[in-house]
Order: sequence, then structure tokens, then C-alpha cells
Amino acid sequence: MANVYLGLGTNLGDKATNLRTATRLINDEIGKVISLSSFYETAPWGFASEHKFLNAAACVETILPPMEVLYRTQEIERTLGRTQKSVGGVYHDRLIDIDLLLYDDVILYTPELVLPHPLMTEREFVMKPLVEIASETLHPVLRKTLGELFLNVCQQSIHTPEK
Repeated sequence: MANVYLGLGTNLGDKATNLRTATRLINDEIGKVISLSSFYETAPWGFASEHKFLNAAACVETILPPMEVLYRTQEIERTLGRTQKSVGGVYHDRLIDIDLLLYDDVILYTPELVLPHPLMTEREFVMKPLVEIASETLHPVLRKTLGELFLNVCQQSIHTPEK
């Protein structure tokens, strides 16, 4: 069994329902979700939008290899109404986004998938939920814990939404 860490985000529709539905489908199609972070409200990253994001991180136990996890996350995105990741290289609003962040201590460079995710340590909206569930996990390239790396992330506007 491998532990896979996924980042989830949405900024359209019923955002909390989008994240819960994605988590259920991940549990059904990829492996058992053993840990799910709180949901965090964040500003869009890499593009302008009036819609804030809701982000989370999940740890999943799986027997699937990394590329199969990628393909299945992409299928879940399509099932939930996701079209393309970007338009002309520019990010845009989305119903769901699922990023493969870490797969155990695997280091992988392919045209389709890079592990660990190359931008994860630069994004507070990824790191804060991830650290909530995996602060002691070691980044396989940087050889520091996620908790240590989180301290270096510039403090962006991120918080749990008020209930």
C-alpha cells in the first residue's frame, strides 16, 4: 500500500459539496481516504476571479501506481464537470481540481506527472491543509518535513470559512 497525498480545490457551485463528492469518489476509485483536512477558503492563485476557492488535502491508501492515480483523479474531475486545467496556459474558475502532491517517497519526472508536485511548497493553499494532516511527512526531494517547509511559505490570505 502507498500513501498518496492529494490537493483538492473548487471555486464554483456548492464548494463544500464539490469537495465532499470528490473525496467520496476518490475513496471509491483510488483507495481509502485515511485523512482529510479542514476546508480552507482562499483567494484564486494565478488568475483573477470574483470566486474564492475552497481547498483541502487528503491522504489516501492505494495499491494503484502513480500514473493510474493520476488518470483516475482526472476521470473524477471530468465526472464532476471539470473541463480543462487552463485556457491558453491561464488558470480559470473550476468546479473541481485534484492535484497529486506526493506518492510515498517517489520521485518521478514524466511529461504527464512530476512527483512531488513541483509547485506545492510555494502555495499556502496547498501546504496549510497538507500540513494539517501530514506535518511530519518528509518531502522526498527537499528532505525536510512538510511542517518545516510550510514555515517558508509566504503568508497568503487563507482561513477556514465561518460556519
